[in-house]
Amino acid sequence: MLEVPTSEISMNGLSIPLERDSFLRNLIRELAGTLQDVVGLEEASGFISVVGQNIGRQIDRDYKAALEVPHLTRKQVADVFVDLKRRIQGDFYIIEQTDEKIVLGNRTCPFGDKVIDRPAMCMMTSNVFGSIAADSLGYAKVELKETIALGAPECQVLVYLKPTPEAEASQGREYFQGEQ
Repeated sequence: MLEVPTSEISMNGLSIPLERDSFLRNLIRELAGTLQDVVGLEEASGFISVVGQNIGRQIDRDYKAALEVPHLTRKQVADVFVDLKRRIQGDFYIIEQTDEKIVLGNRTCPFGDKVIDRPAMCMMTSNVFGSIAADSLGYAKVELKETIALGAPECQVLVYLKPTPEAEASQGREYFQGEQ
């Protein structure tokens, strides 16, 4: 029997569901799951928050540079939220927008079904939104009211822009301008 070196075997015709996007989603899912299992949901959310905050700062700089502005207005902040999620294959939309808060819905998680039972992954949204809003508007408190990760058909995200009594009563995470 003649052995063929593996470098000469074509793998192109194999039906294996593996490509970069699904690989990276699986990687993040497994990292979040491992963190949740090892250190608990709250600590896992904390670790993912740090990553989300750093990514949020970068996205914020990118949008400000593209728009050629030093700060985003409230309307621009809301538009950035929807646009950035659209770019990463989420389906966020604005439900309500006032000077005090932005309420968003989401029909499709950018992580797809990989977010199911991984609520720590939702901290990416919280921190990206919180960092962007706080940097331009001074303050944000993000409440993940409903999430696909925990079985809701859609997400509902409230981004409070001022420390109102409603914001103070909410179960959310606060962000402040210039926070590192």
